[in-house]
Amino acid sequence: MSEMMTPEAIDRVRQRAAEADRAVVKAGTNSLTDESSNLDDEKLDKLVDDIADLRERGTDVILVSSGAVGAGVGRVGYTGETVEESQALSTVGQSHLMRRYTESFERYDTKVAQILLTEHDLENTDRFTNFRNTIETLLSWDVVPIINENDAVATQEIRIGDNDMLSSSVAIGVGVDLLVTLTDVGGVYTGNPKRDPDAERIEAVGDNYDEVQAIIDESSSSTFGGIQTKVQGAREVSEHGIPAVIAKSTEPDVLDQIATGKEVGTLFVPINGVTDE
Repeated sequence: MSEMMTPEAIDRVRQRAAEADRAVVKAGTNSLTDESSNLDDEKLDKLVDDIADLRERGTDVILVSSGAVGAGVGRVGYTGETVEESQALSTVGQSHLMRRYTESFERYDTKVAQILLTEHDLENTDRFTNFRNTIETLLSWDVVPIINENDAVATQEIRIGDNDMLSSSVAIGVGVDLLVTLTDVGGVYTGNPKRDPDAERIEAVGDNYDEVQAIIDESSSSTFGGIQTKVQGAREVSEHGIPAVIAKSTEPDVLDQIATGKEVGTLFVPINGVTDE
């Protein structure tokens, strides 16, 4: 283990994550839907409870939420077998998803705002400036921004899980202190935990990234929670000096555990712009 990845160094990064003033929390589709791909009210309420824990500690939270397509499936009964159908389902599901978020956050007397984005909005300087100013204003009003990919006008994003990359772009562009990606697995493992009972959770990723990437390339599949893009997104923010955590959405008080410096999920150690390439 190199100096950067010593237990002491990992603990320091974990403490940095715990003290974050502003965080992006990304919730994947599997963290919000049931086995039939319908929006799961219990899962959504649990996510909101976890975000409320973080906000009560004084952390501003920007939520990047998937789940619009799944919510649409539950509303109209179609399965979205084509990209066009998935895009249409997202337009039905997005309003339902926001209604449920509005209702759930109201339990904490908290207001929410919807922002639909594509990568084009983040790449265009004028559009991004407007987006960032809107985020800053909402946070100053104590409103939780909820961001989703604009699936209705996107072309490939629905099928490749681009909200993972969107969340990292938002984290970097807005300049947050922490990215948390919540998924249906407990972090990054030495194998696919859904198929390999001997797979072990990797506590931290830093200068061992190449080794971890090789494991992911070998063990992951389309059913493995899209771990490739989650790791890529976490890696990108770590290259900009921002800690990242990939953790299980069903873990009890998962965000509170992060905010109190507990070991949960897989921690990505910031490498401050240094890549392995």
